[in-house]
Amino acid sequence: MMEKNISRRENECEEKQSNSDGSEQDKDYKTSLVTLNVGGYLYITQKQTLTRYPDSFLEGIINGKIMCPCDADGHYFIDRDGLLFRHILNFLRNGELLLPEGFRENQLLAQEAEFFQLKVLSEAVKSRWEKEQLASRETTFLEITDSHDRSQGLRIFCNAPDFIAKIKARIVLVSKSRLDGFPEEFSVSSNIIQFKYFIKSENGTRLVLKEDNTFVCTLETLKFEAIMTALKCGFRLLTSLDCSKGSIVHSDALHFIK
Repeated sequence: MMEKNISRRENECEEKQSNSDGSEQDKDYKTSLVTLNVGGYLYITQKQTLTRYPDSFLEGIINGKIMCPCDADGHYFIDRDGLLFRHILNFLRNGELLLPEGFRENQLLAQEAEFFQLKVLSEAVKSRWEKEQLASRETTFLEITDSHDRSQGLRIFCNAPDFIAKIKARIVLVSKSRLDGFPEEFSVSSNIIQFKYFIKSENGTRLVLKEDNTFVCTLETLKFEAIMTALKCGFRLLTSLDCSKGSIVHSDALHFIK
């Protein structure tokens, strides 16, 4: 009977110790979490994330080197761009700059990186920005041509690769919707769309894709659509690269710039 009582007491002590250890772990985990109010946006993360880079602004706040005001709920308040802070936090988590496709706020993000004293991030943003600026100055082209005679067709030049990609996607979409044998009737590469047949008629050059002379559209229609799309996107027609034909509609190439 006495042995049973001793055994029961030992089990109770072990359970209490186990519960005590668990509560201490929970307490430590909770105290490792930090809520930041950045420009009205709340972010919850761990102290180890914010202190990843020594001598940064956030590391200084967490380790008491920098005084930071608190909001009404007791959260650290930082008067900066709350939306852009997600990219700052992702950089701290991942250790590298990862931005969504089409991100255009490089200059603002570079300023935020400098404020938070993250030199590595600041340099990464500036490097990305410089590469985009260089790419934007490089002319990209799209050539729509006959697979047998490249003198027949249309060339579109622009200093914005995304615009060329948009025009290309539009042409492929229209062509695919009207062809049963796609992609056998024409081939698509990075900068060239080659149609199987080009046939000239009184109505202009048609992209003929079937033996019964059905066609996707005329080259003139493609030119008009390219011009209208460019104007809607804020580009201007710099010049027709071949004005000897007397009309933009009859020219062999179009050049757009923003």
